[in-house]
Amino acid sequence: MLKRYNRLLVALHIAADVMSGMLAFALAYWVRFDTVLTSLVPLTKGHPPFRQYLSLLPFVGLLIPAAFHLQGLYRLRRGRTRVDDFFAVLVGSIVAVLGGVAGTLYVQTYYVGDALKAQGYFEVSQLVWALFLVFTVALTFSAREAARRYLRRRWRAGKSLRRVLIVGSGDLGRTVADRLLEHRELGFTIVGFIDDNAAAGDGIGYRGLPLLGQLSDTAAVCGDEHVDEIYVALPIDEHIKMLGVVEYASRECIDVHVVPDLLQFIALRARLEDLDGLPIISIHDVPLRGMNSVIKRLTDIALSLTVIVLTAPLTLLIALLIKRSSPGPVFYSQERMSLDGQSFKVYKFRSMPIDAEDVTGPIWAREDDPRATRIGRWLRRTDVDELPQFWNVLKGDMSIVGPRPERPFFVEQFKHRIPQYMLRHKVKAGITGWAQVNGWRGNTSLEKRIEFDLYYIENWSLSLDFKIMWLTLMRGVTHS
Repeated sequence: MLKRYNRLLVALHIAADVMSGMLAFALAYWVRFDTVLTSLVPLTKGHPPFRQYLSLLPFVGLLIPAAFHLQGLYRLRRGRTRVDDFFAVLVGSIVAVLGGVAGTLYVQTYYVGDALKAQGYFEVSQLVWALFLVFTVALTFSAREAARRYLRRRWRAGKSLRRVLIVGSGDLGRTVADRLLEHRELGFTIVGFIDDNAAAGDGIGYRGLPLLGQLSDTAAVCGDEHVDEIYVALPIDEHIKMLGVVEYASRECIDVHVVPDLLQFIALRARLEDLDGLPIISIHDVPLRGMNSVIKRLTDIALSLTVIVLTAPLTLLIALLIKRSSPGPVFYSQERMSLDGQSFKVYKFRSMPIDAEDVTGPIWAREDDPRATRIGRWLRRTDVDELPQFWNVLKGDMSIVGPRPERPFFVEQFKHRIPQYMLRHKVKAGITGWAQVNGWRGNTSLEKRIEFDLYYIENWSLSLDFKIMWLTLMRGVTHS
């Protein structure tokens, strides 16, 4: 979908990213070796000539788009904000720096002779890499914004627009129209609808768009309106009618997009697979598979280890306070549900007496829970009671970012009452999540929490994870 927009915008982004990356590398060299920074951070290996760094510019030029491609920066996503773009650029730039450090060290170790090693070939200052990261983020983000604004300005001015005809004026066709109308910056203009089932002769379509005729009028409408693209959005029982439309479009070199009438079943993205030449649509596919899951797991291990080490003194202090506040263990474990509906034991600092649920049984936690101990109320209010869950992350039961895990007792209730509730278990549960940083935590709408959880699963990226972590720290919100 939106193939033309992608091709043009991606081409501009790649060209801008290559130039920005090489400029950032040259700028990093100049700032490190030819400015006042040299006196602040003395040189330990002398002043390398620029030609040594110049020889690396082609490598840097390839490194940036490769890292950005891995980060998904060249995939168009509807509703993506500048904040999303910034974190994606930041993570992509970090990946590029890590690749650059690894690549230069490898080449210098195994392929550079002793004479060239002595001259510093393929050896890059660590401070240059740090400066390169800063300059790359600033330049590539600015260049990408400029490219996007340029195209949007042209299309909003009515230049180089693609004229779209929608086949089908029912709910599915109206959904397509809504998406295109809400994103006029994508360079499309809708000429109208054609539909056999619309009221004859009224000429009224949807949102002011005209009804131009029936499917039998496709050729005439396309010729009169100079149509560039057709979106077929017919109900399942009318799909046979699209064959004539597709046949005509193929003769006239008009692009055709078929919107499957499966929206009521698809809560997550669908993926087209190949079964020995037979196209298969996989419903409820998630991007967090393969290498993506490996990257997320490595990130979880590194960050959870860091948090556990840094908070060790705080953990010891809290343990002493809990032991003094009431009899019982320091930690409390509770069964929760995570990836693929598998249960696990989640760890928390104990905030209630050990017999708190003997009478009430499992109930929904409240901020003013009378069962909480004095230290327990403080732990809950500050969310510090969840700190031991970083051990769950290290073990692999959870992730730092993901849908909040729920108790099996409540899952059995919700999965029959809330549509698509179990789809949130397509990924590991998390300490914090997209729903929580958007305010859907605690005793709030479960439907909205599911909506935000499914958005996270469908749109996962490492940059989105870092964005959620950042918002968690800034807003003082972890989870419910």
